[in-house]
Amino acid sequence: MYQSILLPVDGSEYALKAVDTGIELARRLQAKVYGVHVVPPLPAISYVAELIQSRDSYTDLARERAQACLDEISRRAAAAGVPCETEFVFDLRPYVAIVAAATKHHCDLIVMASRGYHGFERVLLGSVTHKVMISCDVPVLVCH
Repeated sequence: MYQSILLPVDGSEYALKAVDTGIELARRLQAKVYGVHVVPPLPAISYVAELIQSRDSYTDLARERAQACLDEISRRAAAAGVPCETEFVFDLRPYVAIVAAATKHHCDLIVMASRGYHGFERVLLGSVTHKVMISCDVPVLVCH
């Protein structure tokens, strides 16, 4: 049925519940999972100002946070005996990066949360999950 399952994660409790669902499904189907975390790039002016003011750059901190999220997916997948690969990408539009990751890894299912950290943005712009659903041909299992 499904052989490659994409697990987008933003580090929220909701996303991690979806990760658990995706990993359990992969375990039962003997599929592999791909974890992806999308990091929004900092606008250039803010980036320069931050570099002047801080030793720790936004990029370094964002990479550390992304890696922590992805390490959690890897840990959970290993505990379930599910093959797992992870990556993080920089993109202003998380849904575009998620759809691209599904294509890149030939995923035949995306398992993601119905909501994440961006509650107010969701009201204004629509949810990332909804945008993924209408932007790709891959089935999306939405976890609440």
